Amino acid sequence: MVHDRKKFDVDIGLSNAAIDWVVKLSSERATLDDHAQFNLWRQQSNEHELAALEAESLWHGIGATERRTHKAQRNGRFTRRAILGVSLIGATGLAFQRVGFFGPRLYADYVTSTAQQKTVRLDDGSTVVMNGNSAFSTELNRRERRIFLFEGQALFQVAKDASRPFIVEANGGETRAVGTEFDIDIRPRQVVITVSEGIVDVSSGVRTTEADGHSVRAHANQRVTYRPDSAPSAPEEIDADVETAWRRGKLIFNAKPLGDVVTALSRYRSGKILIADNQLSSLEVTGVFDLAQPETVLETIEKTLPVSVTRMPFVTILR
Repeated sequence: MVHDRKKFDVDIGLSNAAIDWVVKLSSERATLDDHAQFNLWRQQSNEHELAALEAESLWHGIGATERRTHKAQRNGRFTRRAILGVSLIGATGLAFQRVGFFGPRLYADYVTSTAQQKTVRLDDGSTVVMNGNSAFSTELNRRERRIFLFEGQALFQVAKDASRPFIVEANGGETRAVGTEFDIDIRPRQVVITVSEGIVDVSSGVRTTEADGHSVRAHANQRVTYRPDSAPSAPEEIDADVETAWRRGKLIFNAKPLGDVVTALSRYRSGKILIADNQLSSLEVTGVFDLAQPETVLETIEKTLPVSVTRMPFVTILR
């Protein structure tokens, strides 16, 4: 979630205090006296009230369902009541993502959790290397090999089979290859395809063909991006080894927007990371980081950028 803090413009000290209050009041141990004390606190000035509104807005943005599921995960089990609650929310049409193993993971053949990487060998001889918090399913038949990447990031090492194209569907688009190696990264606003070896054809939106100009061909050390409702971008020259450094236990950022850095970092640390100001998302981050120490990314952001980091039990706020 990205929240526009400009409409609040709150002092950091008051903002942190308000967040502490909201976290405390969301606990099952919160008393009526606690709520009364918070009301007195927020009535001290207009600035206190604005801080309270900001904290409540951020907190509600996390989602009550996700908070309940995190609690169940900490207890080491999903209770019947927690599962029932998630089922009811799904029945009423309220969308949510990354809630334990629900959502798209319900349909996946393979899943990974936070900070977990997994290598999957498919029946056709192809290999899929999954990054953290990822999920996909397969449909292999005599005509084609189709993969459905529901969320996260994966590197595909495709076994050659000219009679059966290898196709990956991800968030409204398709990436097609015969024998190659490429990475697909589902981000909040776009899907990023990085080609390490060979050639891929990328299409998105309404299914199209290369003849009508809506399919883009990318070669090794090129990157293509797309959104579900638009055609793919033109190929961009990149260093594929840098983009796929996660396979070697590293995160390498070269003037990467903070919003994309947060997406990448979320795969290696527990809890939600929220950006409280849209303008912060475009700040650029540069550095080489060890995946075994994801907190160093946040520490570097706080030291090198005009960003304050507020850490709580299962949410971190950048503002």
